[in-house]
Amino acid sequence: MKKTVIFLLSFVILISCPAQCLAAVDVKNEKIKAKSSILMCMDTKEVIKESNAYEHLSPASVTKIMSILLVLEAIENGQIKLDDMVSADENAVSMGGSQIWLEVGEMMSVNDLLKAVIISSANDACVLLGEYVSGSADAFVEKMNERVQELGLQNTHFENCTGLDDSVTNHYSCAYDLAVIACEVMKYDLVKKYTTVWLDSLRDGKTELNNTNKLINKYNGITGLKTGTTSNAGFCLCATAQRDGLNLVSVVLGAQTSEDRFNLSTQLLDYGFANYKLADIKIDKKKITPVKIKSGVEKSIIPVIDNSGSFLLKKNTGELNYKYVIKKSVKAPVIKGDILGEIIVSDEEKELASIPLKADKTVRIVTFSKIFRILVNNI
Repeated sequence: MKKTVIFLLSFVILISCPAQCLAAVDVKNEKIKAKSSILMCMDTKEVIKESNAYEHLSPASVTKIMSILLVLEAIENGQIKLDDMVSADENAVSMGGSQIWLEVGEMMSVNDLLKAVIISSANDACVLLGEYVSGSADAFVEKMNERVQELGLQNTHFENCTGLDDSVTNHYSCAYDLAVIACEVMKYDLVKKYTTVWLDSLRDGKTELNNTNKLINKYNGITGLKTGTTSNAGFCLCATAQRDGLNLVSVVLGAQTSEDRFNLSTQLLDYGFANYKLADIKIDKKKITPVKIKSGVEKSIIPVIDNSGSFLLKKNTGELNYKYVIKKSVKAPVIKGDILGEIIVSDEEKELASIPLKADKTVRIVTFSKIFRILVNNI
């Protein structure tokens, strides 16, 4: 009798629940499909989560994060200025897809062109900026591929600066490489001026700019960055966000729908913020002892930390322990950057990181002539 009552009550609850309620459960449990994805800590470039992150795929307009990086670097080194006026040419004007409808001979500032690329993914503005930085669109693409090599990326090659892929044959990237490029882009405060803008305008309000990244208005801590969509690439998104000092980047390539790319990016970022934290490196400088240099022009050298700052930890990590392992002596010459020891960071269960201690200068080997000069000076 008791089982019968429970069954009847369950049946009543089931039929009284609206269809939307059941659909929400199904959607929540549904695995979102995409060809490739990754979640990376921008502060340390550590991969937190990835799926097929190194496959060569069309990145669509996510390509533009490399274009944006080169423009930002050109501004930083003084090659171009934000208030420079650029004249639109036929090549830039001929671009299809997303654009701000530049006309041949129209003058627009670098600032407005960059804003159009970042907010609205304008292909014509992107090509015009590339031409202005490097002299021609082809030269700019060469520079993009050179920068790829400088960053040590092995799975990226660009044929254009826009991501339009209807006529390309060797234009590809991967989720990992795009995440690394995004880390470089987000070092610039200037880019953040526009990556979080939802609506803006050009030409004294005559041209509206609408951000293609829907997470701008929806995700807590979102800082950018770039969407991309073509029939070949599917729906793509490189999203960056910051909470409690932790900076994350997610890349989704080849999602089946626009909503899928935003939902999967949200899931990835949520996972990172829920499970990881950025821990400050707490070094006791008193425990970094001098290293004696045999036959050197200097008697000793104090090693330094090459990259101080923070490292990525799981939130449930216990108290950290620091073990200082430093060489007592080395033979000259010592070259700047030589490893002289390490600081081993661990919790109660395992080793978490090894921080190298390096020489901050070069110490040459002592010679007879050097000894002779010292003796003469002493006399």
